[in-house]
Amino acid sequence: MRRDEKVFIMGESIRGGIYGVTGGLSQEFGDRVIDTPLSENGFMGAAVGAAAVGMRPIVQSLASFLWVAMDQLISQAAKMRFMFGGQVSLPVVYRCGMIYGANSAAHHTDRPYAMLMNMPGLKIAIPTTPADAKGLLKTAIRDNDPVMFFEDNNLTGTRGEVEEDDDFTIPFGVADVKNEGSDVTVVAMAGMLRRAMAVAEALDAENISVEVIDPRTIVPLDTRTILDSVEKTGRLVIVDPAHKSCSVASEISAMVAQDGFWSLQSPIQRVTSLDCHFPFSPALESEVFPNEEKIADAIYATLD
Repeated sequence: MRRDEKVFIMGESIRGGIYGVTGGLSQEFGDRVIDTPLSENGFMGAAVGAAAVGMRPIVQSLASFLWVAMDQLISQAAKMRFMFGGQVSLPVVYRCGMIYGANSAAHHTDRPYAMLMNMPGLKIAIPTTPADAKGLLKTAIRDNDPVMFFEDNNLTGTRGEVEEDDDFTIPFGVADVKNEGSDVTVVAMAGMLRRAMAVAEALDAENISVEVIDPRTIVPLDTRTILDSVEKTGRLVIVDPAHKSCSVASEISAMVAQDGFWSLQSPIQRVTSLDCHFPFSPALESEVFPNEEKIADAIYATLD
């Protein structure tokens, strides 16, 4: 916001900041920090209009409430540049917090990035580390297309080294190999990355070498890094906190089956949330989404 006066932020509880993310910005930037009513269809649509006339809005909301603004996101933000023949740019970033595993029940636990992956015109980033959050967010803000920026609230409070350089960015479409291995490839996204890394460390004691890849962005998706890894290991496990049907795990699985089939030594395994809504009950909820035991079992299955 110091770099570009056209950047402003808007959303629910923006002045205090959910989890303190945007707290304090209003003192420095004044009316460029807009606390909106609880009306996603209103302020997400307003952001489209602001972007179309040259502003660069950053919109904060919860992922579960995107449904209220589907017309604004899908019919306008995703399509406007195409429908206007490239005469207008839509440099808007939608920061969407994802909550699951916190007993928040069905209305607050959606992970809708897979549905939006099916809509051309939207770029989609899912950071998993503090450095990625900074680098990908800066790239998103400077991009001239609409970006859906999904932040897994299970990672809130994660600590890690971050570049102090104000111009530090991470390009979209470049996956990160978080752990090199030779026996099996695990592609893990959002909060599942941390669990996949824990499993990789545990299995190392059993002399099972697990390569862990974080896609970082799913639109664009770095298919080359995934295919190269599968060519090396011959096995693939995909860990995705979204529902199994029509998930990012499904898309990656199909892509590898089509373009990397002859590298596979065993069937691809998908570890996802079950195709049901998240229950409020803590005991039941823990059975719905992926955990370390399910990830390890999937890895063992590729090695049988």
